[in-house]
Amino acid sequence: MAKHSLVIVESPAKAKTIGKYLGKDFTVKACMGHLRDLPKSTLGVDLEHDFEPVYKPIKGKEDIISDLKKSAKSADMVYLATDPDREGEAISWHLKQLLDLPDEKTRRVTFNEITKKVVQESIQEPRDIDQKLVDAQQARRILDRIVGYELSPLLWKKIRRGLSAGRVQSVATRMVDDRDREIEEFKPEEYWTLDASLTGDDMKKLPFAARYHGKDGRKAELKSAEDVDAVVRETEQAPFTVKTVKRTDKQRSPSPPFTTSTMQQEASRKLAMTPRRTMAIAQQLYEGVDIEGEGTVGLITYMRTDSLRISEEALAAAKTFIVGRYGDSYAQTHRYKAKANAQDAHEAIRPSNVNWTPEMLKKDLTSEQYRLYRLVWSRFLASQMANAVYDSVAVEIEAAGHSFRASSSSLKFSGYTAVYEEGKDEEKEEKESPLPALREGEPLTLKGFDREQHFTQPPAHYTDATLIRAMEEQGIGRPSTYAPTVSTILDREYVVKEGKYLHITNLGRVVTALMKERFSDIADLKFTANMEQRLDSVEEGKTAWKDVLREFYGDFAQDLQDAEKALDGTRIKVPDEVSEEICPECGRNLVVKSGRFGRFLACPGYPECSFTMPLVVEMPGRCPKCGGRLMKRTGNSKKTGKQYTYYCCEHVNSKDESQKCDFMTWDVPVKDDCPVCGHTMFKKAGRGFKKPFCINPECSNFLPEEKRGYPRKKTADSAEDAEAAAAEPTAEKKPAKRAAAAKKAGTAKTTAKKTAAKKPAASKTAAKKTTAKKETTAKTVSKTTTKKAAAKKTVASKAKKPAGEE
Repeated sequence: MAKHSLVIVESPAKAKTIGKYLGKDFTVKACMGHLRDLPKSTLGVDLEHDFEPVYKPIKGKEDIISDLKKSAKSADMVYLATDPDREGEAISWHLKQLLDLPDEKTRRVTFNEITKKVVQESIQEPRDIDQKLVDAQQARRILDRIVGYELSPLLWKKIRRGLSAGRVQSVATRMVDDRDREIEEFKPEEYWTLDASLTGDDMKKLPFAARYHGKDGRKAELKSAEDVDAVVRETEQAPFTVKTVKRTDKQRSPSPPFTTSTMQQEASRKLAMTPRRTMAIAQQLYEGVDIEGEGTVGLITYMRTDSLRISEEALAAAKTFIVGRYGDSYAQTHRYKAKANAQDAHEAIRPSNVNWTPEMLKKDLTSEQYRLYRLVWSRFLASQMANAVYDSVAVEIEAAGHSFRASSSSLKFSGYTAVYEEGKDEEKEEKESPLPALREGEPLTLKGFDREQHFTQPPAHYTDATLIRAMEEQGIGRPSTYAPTVSTILDREYVVKEGKYLHITNLGRVVTALMKERFSDIADLKFTANMEQRLDSVEEGKTAWKDVLREFYGDFAQDLQDAEKALDGTRIKVPDEVSEEICPECGRNLVVKSGRFGRFLACPGYPECSFTMPLVVEMPGRCPKCGGRLMKRTGNSKKTGKQYTYYCCEHVNSKDESQKCDFMTWDVPVKDDCPVCGHTMFKKAGRGFKKPFCINPECSNFLPEEKRGYPRKKTADSAEDAEAAAAEPTAEKKPAKRAAAAKKAGTAKTTAKKTAAKKPAASKTAAKKTTAKKETTAKTVSKTTTKKAAAKKTVASKAKKPAGEE
């Protein structure tokens, strides 16, 4: 082995971890992501000379380049240890070119997990840079540069300055638009359910409900009240008899370990983390965290993967752990197959050491790190456990040729559910009630019928999780691109998030319509999915990367030229989004506008009327007092001038006294209803997971205010402000200029988030304005001992690697 070696990684966190494992013969340095890229100011691709890219050193990284050149010159061997994917391979290739490294002293190494064993083994088995991976990354980078730099100026000229178009973001925006149009055009259909309340021949048996199924052995749908009445007439005097009783053991298999997309989906469902945040925390867990007694270690395997493969060593370790903790009957080795279009370059996401339980590491992790690590650890462990077994009973009941059915199941063997159950995207699931012991031929007594009218529901709006799942199913994008794509369409305001749901904006609609009309290939889902397969073909060495560019650019250039001619001299207007909020000065409906600091409500009568106010967001659930919609509002404290957020009924400002409702709260309404009383449930405000609770004082599930975890020292002032804001919509400061209003509206969200995450503290400004008596109290409070925040031994990744896609 060489006497002295230089190892180049991407981030300081990774450098610190790997440096501890390799010893004094190795110097480990961080390149902080890409050091060379296409220039920002120009296209950077020579279209006249076969798409030759023009790479330039990135501004601001001159010192890093100089330091690495110096270190590389004095080293006997240079190991390029960037991330094990296309982007990482390209960074290594750029480093080799930029540092002018000769072939004989340059080696490429990759680490699927950053543990001492894997790092030391990998450094002993270096390889050459894989040019096929580099070419696939170059093809993607140049494709996206061409689309972005040639299409965005057209959007600037024809719609609005500051817009952008992207090969994948355009398709993601179209998917949200298509779903929203499907919801808008949906026509609900009426249907009914009919439940018969029955008891067995033994009066001690509890009554149970059986749902109407059909007649003469065929399933029948009840589409009207008349259909229901007809069944009731034919069966209410007829004898009810148990026709069949079937008992079976039903098995449920565990979900496979995480891939990038499934981890993002589950973190969105269970942890309320955005895809971008999920990947940032996963990067920290992969690169290394200081663990007491262990030093700096990587806790999970590489987090950008579409593979379900698990190493035999990890499978064996999981089995040993499960047998030791739960017993032999709980262990069952599962080997999962990846989807047909998966790259399968790495293992699935799993803990690097299954014996490091989340509870053991909790004191060394931040709250977010702990929650995500627990999710990854639990999912992996459950994937190697036995199926859950349920004792299932299905009963068919007959009356006058009509059949009713009832079923129930109870957990017989917990299996993997002892550790983990996958989250659901559906709003509600029907719960089965337990059935009494019934026998075939047993006569039943009818107690009555329960009929209920329903209407078919449209598909749900996309969430972060369901959009990523749909993109994966359609073959659009790759593991490294899901999070940046969702973030981009939100940042560009093509899509907005209300609660957890994504909604298309009028701007998104206009851009999508233009793309569909003039650039049908880019906006087409199948074309985009096919392009991903072409890039995979480049990686496999089956297609030359410039062939992919040539095939794409011919049609694209023609479409661009045709669009310029067709739209010459025209400008496409984006319709205003009209809200239900009324301008208190002139009575018009306020419209949604965008400013430097985000979206806000403004009067369409500008400049005659310049009224503006922060955007009001509709929340899930119903008002517990009148059943109206719940709204999220912001206000300004009269004493401190600070922004705050509260939630109230839509009728809080109603001019109709008969409709007016005074419901307001600091607690956040959630989509879940109380299982006892059916009222909307609420949760404590603030970041991270908060357990929902019932606020109905007449419900046995009611949680008193003092037990909800709020520090209530400063509530009085804020409550007065909220009431004033509710009574006087104009109390929200009306700026002289629209721009100032936009700034206030935009900062409302940021300020609200910050204040929600912190405990209320005594305001120095307010203390100076109080009476002498209050001033004395404030001084006393200020002398109390303050708690020092415990320093977390975390190693956050400082390197920001370009997303590669958009």
